[in-house]
Amino acid sequence: MIHAAGLFHITGIFLLMLAAAMALPAAWGWAAGAGGAAAQAQAALVTAAAGAAMAALLKPPQTEINRREGILLTVILWVFGCGFGALPYVLIPEFPSFTDAVFESVSGFTTTGATILPRVEVLPPVIQFWRHFTHWLGGMGVVLLTIAVLPLIGAGGMALYRAEFSGARSEKLAPRIAETALSLWKVYAGLSLLEYILLRLAGMSAFEAACHTFSTLGTGGFSTRSESIAAFQSPLVQYIIILFMIMAGLNFTLHYRLWVRREFRKCLLDYELTAYVAVLAASTLVLFLSVASAGILSGEPAFRAALFQVASIGTTTGFATADYESWPPLTHAVLLALMFVGGCTGSTAGGWKVARVVLLAKIVNRELLRTSFRRAVFAVRAGGQAVPENAIQGLLNLIYLSLLVYLVAMLALAACGVDLLTALTGVAAAMFSIGPGFGTVGPAENYAHLPALAKWTLSFCMIAGRLEFYTLVVVLSPAFWRK
Repeated sequence: MIHAAGLFHITGIFLLMLAAAMALPAAWGWAAGAGGAAAQAQAALVTAAAGAAMAALLKPPQTEINRREGILLTVILWVFGCGFGALPYVLIPEFPSFTDAVFESVSGFTTTGATILPRVEVLPPVIQFWRHFTHWLGGMGVVLLTIAVLPLIGAGGMALYRAEFSGARSEKLAPRIAETALSLWKVYAGLSLLEYILLRLAGMSAFEAACHTFSTLGTGGFSTRSESIAAFQSPLVQYIIILFMIMAGLNFTLHYRLWVRREFRKCLLDYELTAYVAVLAASTLVLFLSVASAGILSGEPAFRAALFQVASIGTTTGFATADYESWPPLTHAVLLALMFVGGCTGSTAGGWKVARVVLLAKIVNRELLRTSFRRAVFAVRAGGQAVPENAIQGLLNLIYLSLLVYLVAMLALAACGVDLLTALTGVAAAMFSIGPGFGTVGPAENYAHLPALAKWTLSFCMIAGRLEFYTLVVVLSPAFWRK
C-alpha cells in the first residue's frame, strides 16, 4: 500500500528547498539591481507557501519508504519541481503561454536545453540566471540533493537514488546513501567552481561565466546568447567548454575515485571510459574530414568545430558554434547516432549511455556466436566480469521501451502536423536531453512554432528520458497501482 500523505509531506519539504533555490537569483537581482527580481521573488514565495502547507498539513511517513513509493516519489518530485519551477516564466510577458513556461522549465531541469525563445537576450537577468540554474540543479538531480538532506527517507533513499540516477550502476561510494549523494555533489560543485574560474580568466563576465558553468556541468545547453557559444568568438572559451562537457559526460563515481581516492590506474582501465574516448575521437575525425573536404572550414578551426559539436551532442549538452545543418549529410548521420549513444552511465548526460551500447554490441555478438556454435555457452563480460542474465534482460527491455516511447511520440508530433525530419530528431533531442535537432528545431531555430500538444508530448519525453523511461512509464502502468 502506498502512503500518499507521507510522500506529499516529503514533497512539501522539497518545495521549501526549491523555494530557497529560487530565492537565490532573486537575492542576487536585488543586490545587483538586475531586472526580474520581483517576479522571481513572487515565484519563490508561492512555492514556499505551497511547500509549507503540504509539510504542515500532511503527516510524515511513519515508516521508511519502500521501493515502489520511492519510484512514485521520484516522479512526483520531478513533476512538482518542473511545475513550480515554471512560475518565474509565467510571471513575465516573454513567455506567451503556460505551455511555453512549463516547456522551458522541463527543458531546464531535465538539462535538455530546448527553448521556445527566438532571442534569449530579451529575458531579464534574474530570470536568465534562474533558467541556467535549473540546469545545474537538474544535472546532478534535485532528487539526489533531496535524499542527501532528508534523513526521514532513510533506507528508502536507495530507491530514489536508483530511480533518479540509475546510471550510477547502483554503486555507493559511502555506507549511507545520503553520504553518497553528498559525495557526488561535492565533486560536482568542485568542477563547477573550476570551470567558472577558467571562463572568467578567458574573458567572460561573472554573470555569463556562472550561467555557462551551470549549463556545461549540467550538460544542458542553455546560453545567454541566441547564437550560443559562437557569439563569444573565442577559441579559448570553446576549448574550456569542450573540456568540461567531456568531463560532465563521465561517470561521476569515476570522478570521485579519480580526484578524491586517487585511484588513477583503476580509472584509466575503466572499459566505459575507453569506449567513451574512442567514440568521441572517431566521431571527431569523421566530422573533421567531412567538413574539411567540403571546404566549409580547414585546419584548426575545422578540428575545433568538429570536436565541439561531437562533445556537445555526444554529451547531450546542445551548445553550438556552427549551424551543423549546413554540413555534409555524413556529419548529420554521425551526430544523430551520438544523440542515441549519449555519455557515460552515472553522468549528467542523457542518451542510452556508452556502457549500455557496448554491452548491447556484446549481446549481439554472443547471439551470432550461438548461431554458429549451438552447444557452446558464452558469457557476456563487461569490465572483466560476467554480466548477469537479468541485467541483460533489463537492458533489452530499456532499449525496447525507449524505442516504443520514441515511436509513439514521433507519431504524435506527425499527427500535429510537424514535418518528419523535425519529428524524428525533435523527439530524439527531447528524450535524450540534447536540445537542438534537425529540421525546424535545428541549432539556429527553436521550438516556439510547434503546436501546444507537440510541446506537451516533448515535455513528457524529456522527463521520461531523464528518468530513463522505466520510472515514469512504470508509474503510468495499471500494474503499479495494484495492491
